[in-house]
Amino acid sequence: MQEQIPAQCEHRAFGKESVMASVFECVRARVEVREFKADPIPEPIIQKILEAGRWSPSQRNRQPWHFIVIQQRDTLKQLGALAASGPYLADAPLAIAVVTEGARAPLIDGTRAISSMQLVAWEEGLGSCWIGSIDRAGVKQLLNLPDACELITVLPFGYPTDAAKALRKRRKPLEQIAHRERFGVPYRVT
Repeated sequence: MQEQIPAQCEHRAFGKESVMASVFECVRARVEVREFKADPIPEPIIQKILEAGRWSPSQRNRQPWHFIVIQQRDTLKQLGALAASGPYLADAPLAIAVVTEGARAPLIDGTRAISSMQLVAWEEGLGSCWIGSIDRAGVKQLLNLPDACELITVLPFGYPTDAAKALRKRRKPLEQIAHRERFGVPYRVT
C-alpha cells in the first residue's frame, strides 16, 4: 500500500513562534550556490530532501525517478571532473544524481523532483545548483547506471560559504515578461 498524505501545509515551530513556511519566499530568495562549506549534512536533512523528490508530482503518477546519494570524497571529485559547467561539485559535501527510468518525458518529471528537492534544501539552509553540462556517459559509468536510465543531472548540496550567502537575485520587472491575453500586451495589476 502506498503512503498518502493530505494536500496541505504544516506549521513549523521556530523558537517561540509558530509560522507557516512560505514557499513563495523560498522561491524568491533561493539562488544557485556554487561555493560550499565542508560541513557534513545530517542524515535527517538528506532524507527530507529525498522525500521531497519522492513526493513530487509525475506524469500519470509513474514516479520514474531514482536518486543516488553521493558523499564519498573521491566520487565527488570524479563527478566534478566530469562536470564542465560545475567543477565546484567536487567541493560539495553531498551530491544527488537524479535519474529517470521509463519516463515518457524524463526531463519534465526529473525537473519536478529537482525543484522540490532544491526548495526543501534551501528551507534547511542548504544551497544547490543545477549542473547543466556534464559528461552523461561518464557519470552513467561511474555510478553504474543501467542503460535504461536517463541521467537528468547531478545536484551538489552544501551549506553556502559567506560569499555565497551574499549573493542577491535580480529580476526583470513583471510587465516585461508577463502578458495579458496576448503576447506583447504587458500584464499589469488592474
